[in-house]
Amino acid sequence: MSEEFGPDFVTVTDEDGNEFELEHLGTLEHKGNTYMAFVPADMDEDDEDFGLILLRVAEENGEQILADIDDQNELDEVYEQFVETLFDDDEGVSE
Repeated sequence: MSEEFGPDFVTVTDEDGNEFELEHLGTLEHKGNTYMAFVPADMDEDDEDFGLILLRVAEENGEQILADIDDQNELDEVYEQFVETLFDDDEGVSE
């Protein structure tokens, strides 16, 4: 994902109809599924309580949607892969 034009934002709606704006950090493939990592768009840059949100791209009625990851093992694996990817990118930038 290129940061040339700034960060990407998406608006998601939860089960109760509440809308949230999220900043997209990255996308990766894991075991045949696509996952996306987000942080709340209104998060303060100095906020140390890092709220990483991981969602799986799913298809419903022919449309792509973002779905929760219900399986804890799957969530742990995807989280570890995102952390490695995000930190690897940070190390490359600082060199």
